[in-house]
Amino acid sequence: MDYTHLGRTGLSVSRAVLGTMNFGPETSEDDSHAIMDRAHELGVNFFDTANGYGGSVGKGATEEIIGRWFAKGGGRREKTVLATKVYGEMIDWPNGGKLSAYNIRQSLDASLRRLQTDHVDLYQFHHVDRATPWDEIWQAIDVAVQQGKVLYVGSSNFAGFHIAQAQEAAARRNTLGLVSEQSIYNLVVRDIEREVLPAAREYGLGVIPWSPLQGGLLGGVIEKTENGSRRLSGRSAEYVEGHRDQLTAYESFAKELGHTPGELALAWLLHQPGVTAPITGPRTMEQWESAVRAVDIRLDQRALDRLDEIFPGHKTSPEDYAW
Repeated sequence: MDYTHLGRTGLSVSRAVLGTMNFGPETSEDDSHAIMDRAHELGVNFFDTANGYGGSVGKGATEEIIGRWFAKGGGRREKTVLATKVYGEMIDWPNGGKLSAYNIRQSLDASLRRLQTDHVDLYQFHHVDRATPWDEIWQAIDVAVQQGKVLYVGSSNFAGFHIAQAQEAAARRNTLGLVSEQSIYNLVVRDIEREVLPAAREYGLGVIPWSPLQGGLLGGVIEKTENGSRRLSGRSAEYVEGHRDQLTAYESFAKELGHTPGELALAWLLHQPGVTAPITGPRTMEQWESAVRAVDIRLDQRALDRLDEIFPGHKTSPEDYAW
């Protein structure tokens, strides 16, 4: 396993992140525990979850599954850089979500109980809260850090100027501020290259891409639909029909390089400046094993240029749209 520092911190994290969103609603608890054990065997130390994960099983169920895994002991908690999130409505009641100091305190304590731990290594704002001032947010985080309940703080789904606002407010308080940004980023969706990636690099945030396979579209969707192993509907079907030639070219290039399409998509992200590690949310052990193999793939400039030809990206703003 390869490791890197998370943003400008001294924290070492694996270049593969185990996403746990499917634990509970899609993956049984026993299988989830097996995947987490396998992650440690492979050297993966970075796990990502959120207080609202659990889907049909119930909000918070995923954190509870992880908590029971930690409770097995054997150094499971000590070997894990644990990231969770706050923002989503956990109860249908005033202050049941978002980033007020009140909800941050309530949600953090609830996550700690579910996770059966005394601290979160990376506490992430799941979305920007336009109604709460940054001084209030950072005051709540300062208290949590002083109490030893939080070590680092990250953002998710922020625009570039949101990162700037957060960092400038933190600088006024002489605190560390954000150390990471979790955003959708993949070969198909490259919008963050305009402003979010440059802002993250300027302020020293590590970027953690979510949906690296764009809902499976980069996982060999053409071959899977043709052999009958996957059926498409809705927007996915519309996208495939409108971009069939592009996806076919991509899958052919992956085969030429000797990789699966999914592994190639993850490897491409690992070659992008500013990216710490992509999040893979496996439903099965097989999916997880495939995702981790991407860390060992090295792409030369010819391969990177070809992928840019198939899936054109963006320049940094304002050059992306102006001289």
